[in-house]
Amino acid sequence: MKVFFEKNKKDLIWFIGVFSIMLVLRVFLFAPVTVSGESMMPTLVDKEKIITSKISKLERLDIVPFKAPNEPGKLYIKRIIGLPGESIEYKDDTLYINNKAYKEPYLDEYKELVSGSLTEDFSLNSLYNVPVVPKDSYFVMGDNRQNSTDSRMIGFIKKEDIIGSSKLVIWPINKIGFFD
Repeated sequence: MKVFFEKNKKDLIWFIGVFSIMLVLRVFLFAPVTVSGESMMPTLVDKEKIITSKISKLERLDIVPFKAPNEPGKLYIKRIIGLPGESIEYKDDTLYINNKAYKEPYLDEYKELVSGSLTEDFSLNSLYNVPVVPKDSYFVMGDNRQNSTDSRMIGFIKKEDIIGSSKLVIWPINKIGFFD
């Protein structure tokens, strides 16, 4: 055994070093996440694998995985719509942030497929009787507005429950690349 260890010492040290670096990257910088369900279609589809950056600053329209508040052990993936301190309202299929209309080009494909509105009218006051997104929280929605369990149902998402920001699909191979 001692002879084996002496012969393979360099290989073992190299393997331990690479494994340690991969572990540090996985724990502190990046996380692979598997999409589950249809709530982010057409942007992301069921069973796609994405990479999440744990160190990115969270911004509007970022796609973020977070701990599902109503299903322990499960992650949801949604798009950040409202930042802390902002008022959010949907009226006639148009998003208003702080009373200003906001374009959502990632919804254009779905809007063409539905008759009527894609997103029902609501405001934070009508949903939660609050005027703005609370401090250290976010308002998130799925791109598939008619089939998404999101902040309209589960409430605001706390910053500490968000894993990070995702912009890269790594599986399946034919979909590898960045998304909006």
